[in-house]
Amino acid sequence: MLFRKIVWIIFVSIFFSCSSRTEQPNFVFILVDDLGWADVKCNNPESFYDTPNIDKLAESGVCFTQAYAANPVCSPTRAAIMTGKHPNRVNITDWIPGLDPKNRMLLGPQDEAKLDLNEVTIAEKLKENGYKTGFIGKWHLGGKQFFPEDQGFDINIGGHEKGSPPGGYYSPYNNPKLTDGAEGEYLTDRLTNESIQFIENNKDNPFFLYLAFYTVHTPIEASKKFISKYEAKREELELTYVAHKMEGNGWTKLVQENAAYASMVNSMDENVGKIMRVLKRTGLDKNTWIIFTSDNGGLSTLSRKNAPTSNNPLRAGKGWCYEGGIRVPLIIAGPEVINTGRIEKQPAVSMDFYTTILNLAGIKHKPNDGENLLPILTKQKQIHREEIFWHFPHYHGSTWKPGSALRAGDWKLVVHYEENKFELFNLKNDPSEINDISKQDIEKLSEMKEKYNSWITKTNA
Repeated sequence: MLFRKIVWIIFVSIFFSCSSRTEQPNFVFILVDDLGWADVKCNNPESFYDTPNIDKLAESGVCFTQAYAANPVCSPTRAAIMTGKHPNRVNITDWIPGLDPKNRMLLGPQDEAKLDLNEVTIAEKLKENGYKTGFIGKWHLGGKQFFPEDQGFDINIGGHEKGSPPGGYYSPYNNPKLTDGAEGEYLTDRLTNESIQFIENNKDNPFFLYLAFYTVHTPIEASKKFISKYEAKREELELTYVAHKMEGNGWTKLVQENAAYASMVNSMDENVGKIMRVLKRTGLDKNTWIIFTSDNGGLSTLSRKNAPTSNNPLRAGKGWCYEGGIRVPLIIAGPEVINTGRIEKQPAVSMDFYTTILNLAGIKHKPNDGENLLPILTKQKQIHREEIFWHFPHYHGSTWKPGSALRAGDWKLVVHYEENKFELFNLKNDPSEINDISKQDIEKLSEMKEKYNSWITKTNA
């Protein structure tokens, strides 16, 4: 009798232990640096780059074709993801430390060179609710005392103050937060292997893995595994002439053809596949949400010709508040997604991830600047979003000059501060932002300027 009672107690304890485990989903957040909207095939079937694993992820989830970064450069977007706040509210409006030239018409605001420790990050919220939190890859939100381990992450592998890999993509990495690997080891592979180790070490408790690839940020260093494939593909497609278009004082590339860049995209895609397979092998895929996105648009516009990629048909690229600089890939897959494989045209933005993840985890939090995407994912419903506002009051190497932008429905306002110029586009009719209709629709222009002024005020821009 005593034996049966002991067995029953063990059974009950195991049952409830398993039940509580499945109530808290895992999260794998994959952030690719500088990956353009047109670099993945669910947005651009004609892409020069092969992304079979990302395509497979899209088939198992939802591909948002009108998703946006919070800013056209990296650090502000990363701060927005971490906090759920508009970059203006945390006073990070440029990549850290930025350029801030003193010989131009305007002076950029003196924004922060770090994410303040008083900000409550997504990692801190999850950690205080029982999650194991792991940061692997690029941080770029401050130096010592402001690293990931100071912002709620249990481990930090590779995250420090630099925005590009200081030693390049092959070991030795010259990274104070990443030990060197074997000769010839590729950084993208290494970060994935560390991520897999984190998953396997924490499969018995809820975890939050934040995998922030350094790729495809410059320097463009080919993956030796894939470079010959794309050199042959470039030759086969006879991509000898590369078309460009002038954008301000710079040039925007209109054709994807860079074999080295393509090999980096393919390597990243292969490693996304490795993450997906380890989740399936361990059975964690049944209780894990994957979010895959980028921190800004692809680098297609520079002061010289032949930037690494093209965002065509979107206008311009990284650093610009036109669509090519702010529209990014976004795929979300998870156990409760309905009608998987669908395309979603509702806009989403970086601040949404904070509140969406915490709602999925059942964790209360203060209202922020993001929207909860769960109704889209689990019920295929519309969410209420009035506007999205971008503020980049800095000069940038892409030849962008200080300005802002605002989207409201299908309408978009682009503001250029040097010229005090306002452009108006209808994205439904003109997704490439070719036709400025500000002079034709004075009433709509006035309405959009009023919304823009409101955002300037309420975000303390």
